[in-house]
Amino acid sequence: MSELAERQLISEHPGEWIVAIGRYRDRASFIALFTSFAPKVKGYLLRQGVAEQAAEDLAQETLLAVWRKAEQFDPLRASAGAWIYTIARNLRVDLLRRELQPDNGRIGETPTAQLTPEDELKVLEGEARLRAAMATLPREQAQVLQLSYFEDRSHPEIATHLGLPLGTVKSRIRLASAHLRSTLGGLA
Repeated sequence: MSELAERQLISEHPGEWIVAIGRYRDRASFIALFTSFAPKVKGYLLRQGVAEQAAEDLAQETLLAVWRKAEQFDPLRASAGAWIYTIARNLRVDLLRRELQPDNGRIGETPTAQLTPEDELKVLEGEARLRAAMATLPREQAQVLQLSYFEDRSHPEIATHLGLPLGTVKSRIRLASAHLRSTLGGLA
């Protein structure tokens, strides 16, 4: 293991691991990053409704994208976690697009997996109910849900961002989720 990799493994700063991967193609840093983030990314994808095997595949694809794009990472613009989860989210969106509009080589053919007008109405009604339920949450609870579910930030990232103890962040998310489940009749 290189001296640089040993320093980075000791420091346990994922941003430094990505920088080392980008600059030196440091395998030890990649192993540390993969070991740390692959299970988290898979868990994130599972929570987003991705099937088990697809989540496993997308998690691996995410970390391979990190290896290929590591030189593009700027620790001044984003944390390592935010950057990795953004890659995972983008790959998930790409997967959903492929599933909804499979490319079978025929130009101009309309996809068969389109929502019916009734299904579209149900989706819109569900979104409206969720927005209305979110509006009833205390501001602090709505804020942590926004950061967690819509900006894909981890609980420690939220705690750091808001200057709160980690337990407070988890409690607010738990309380907000319980309130939404109650308000939406178990659909949240």
